[in-house]
Amino acid sequence: MTQFLSLNETELKQQNAYWTAREITQQPKSWCNTATVIDNKRAEINDFLAPILALNNLKVVLTGAGTSAYVGEALTPHLTAKTDLDVCAVSTTDIVSNPYGFLQKGTPTLLISYARSGNSPESVAAVDIAEQVVDKCYHLVITCNENGELAKSASVKSNSLSVIMPKETLDESFAMTSSFTSMLISTLCIFTPDSVQLEKVVAHTNQLLDTQIDDIKRFAQSNVERLVFLGAGSLLGYAKEAALKCLELTNGELISYFETPLGFRHGPKTIINTKTAVLLMSSGNLYSSLYDTDLYNELVNEQQCLRIEKLSVGTKQQPLDDVWQGLYYIVYCQIFAFFKSISLGLTPDNPCPTGEVNRVVQGVTIYPLTSC
Repeated sequence: MTQFLSLNETELKQQNAYWTAREITQQPKSWCNTATVIDNKRAEINDFLAPILALNNLKVVLTGAGTSAYVGEALTPHLTAKTDLDVCAVSTTDIVSNPYGFLQKGTPTLLISYARSGNSPESVAAVDIAEQVVDKCYHLVITCNENGELAKSASVKSNSLSVIMPKETLDESFAMTSSFTSMLISTLCIFTPDSVQLEKVVAHTNQLLDTQIDDIKRFAQSNVERLVFLGAGSLLGYAKEAALKCLELTNGELISYFETPLGFRHGPKTIINTKTAVLLMSSGNLYSSLYDTDLYNELVNEQQCLRIEKLSVGTKQQPLDDVWQGLYYIVYCQIFAFFKSISLGLTPDNPCPTGEVNRVVQGVTIYPLTSC
């Protein structure tokens, strides 16, 4: 019988956990499928982007809501370091509520929108508002849903292009997992393609799924009540997503927090008690890793935490860039959140059945810019 995360299909469906387990497990394969999608569409993407990227003073804004916003946050440090792009990450929720704080009328702007469904009110509105505020605005829509509002809108506009992720990444589960990582992979494949690092992170993650499930499950079943995720640079974006995943899948019962290793000492360290676990996403950059090691040793010596995990992948001789390492780390964190949800008696596919939070956000009123 088919198994995902060491649980058979019948068990998973009984616990309303099938889709979350399947979508976490499928990610290494989906990453390869995503790279193929980009390769097949590369000529069209290049034809669209080339004249835009040649514009003077172009600003590239990576945007999305919730998990989709963290795609941009994980990518921005990497793209800043590896390309000549003037790139920033701004959530659609910020653009919609305060557009003039992030968009400039006379600055040519490429808005790269990330969305699982493409139907979130703020994600749709951010595109419309950017069109109103910026004189020269262009849109690259990266989404998992070819029938979503963002994809349909992009298909009829000459200043827009949509890139649709593999069908299996349109997650059925409440929590975004394969959709998050595949949209991130697609951007790497467009702007900084690296088949060697892709192959390595796929291999490492498959090994994680084959050999570490039981260890992560035992960790999740411990009496941890607070969980801190630490990472710097691109890994801070992953730390934010990891904290959100734990919060979502435990329906808020597990308190989760994120910070950088250096920033953690500046007040947030007060979250530590004997029920706190810390997951440090260590950097593959030798300079950055010095700060990771300092904080890790400090926490170990103080002996105030329930548990301290220093996640790492690759070797010093063959390090992965942090944005690629983060893919491995986030799968570890997704698995932890999944088993923590089950250990709390929740249903991972829908951890909030009372409906206060939803797979696609509801109840948002979008006001016209001219309303004030």
